[in-house]
Amino acid sequence: MGVVFAVVNQKGGVGKTTTAVNLASYLALDGASVLLIDLDPQGNASSGLGVDRNLLERSVYDVIMEGSSVIESSISTDVSGLTLLPATIDLAGAEVELMPKIAREYYLRKAIDTVRMNYDFILIDAPPSLGLLTINALVSADALIIPIQTEFYALEGISQLIQTVDLVRLHLNPSLLIARVILTMVDNRTRLSQQVAADVRQYFGEQVSAHEIPRNVRLSEAPSHGKPISLYDPKSRGAEAYKKIAQEVLRYGETGTWTRPGSIDSGCC
Repeated sequence: MGVVFAVVNQKGGVGKTTTAVNLASYLALDGASVLLIDLDPQGNASSGLGVDRNLLERSVYDVIMEGSSVIESSISTDVSGLTLLPATIDLAGAEVELMPKIAREYYLRKAIDTVRMNYDFILIDAPPSLGLLTINALVSADALIIPIQTEFYALEGISQLIQTVDLVRLHLNPSLLIARVILTMVDNRTRLSQQVAADVRQYFGEQVSAHEIPRNVRLSEAPSHGKPISLYDPKSRGAEAYKKIAQEVLRYGETGTWTRPGSIDSGCC
């Protein structure tokens, strides 16, 4: 049965979609069968993999709101082994449409449960908010991957995210873990970046990946070409960093040895 990761941070511009796309691509290139679910109405994970959203017949909206098949709504990508469940702007209305539904927090999970046996890993690129779509991602996930940008205010709002995760664990998904916190856009030439990285490591302890994602022009360019960094520039510093983090994820998939934290809000935020 596949492991489901939600890539979450309610702040925008922290490298969330970049992390989701590139981890998914490297997991697939390492031989895993991977489904990437674009749950962000902006659809950046879809366009970042070269998908023209105007040509899509079905999307994740149809899966969640219309009960369409995940398999029939998903499309192949240029990365062998990586399948995408894309997003369109229709998804923006899902928050409102879900509101009056019974068990509205479980719609995505029910869809994922129909295909978990088909994949080694399922990654969900959650929207930069704490609305119902993100709650659906948290309820569906076995574990969370939280990208944090090493910039001023990096930890602002994280306490709200952790509180939301704690509530989801208490009421909806008691087995939810925080698997990895990933430092993104790191520039170790600056004192600020070094200090923020140190603060995050003190905040989250062993949950922070030993591998950091550097501020890298090639990572920024890749989405405009509709390619993950593994295809756009596999020798870049950003590519090497994501490849190493993907190895961490693969080892977890094989052994399940990531340490579970005690209380999510213990010692942090």
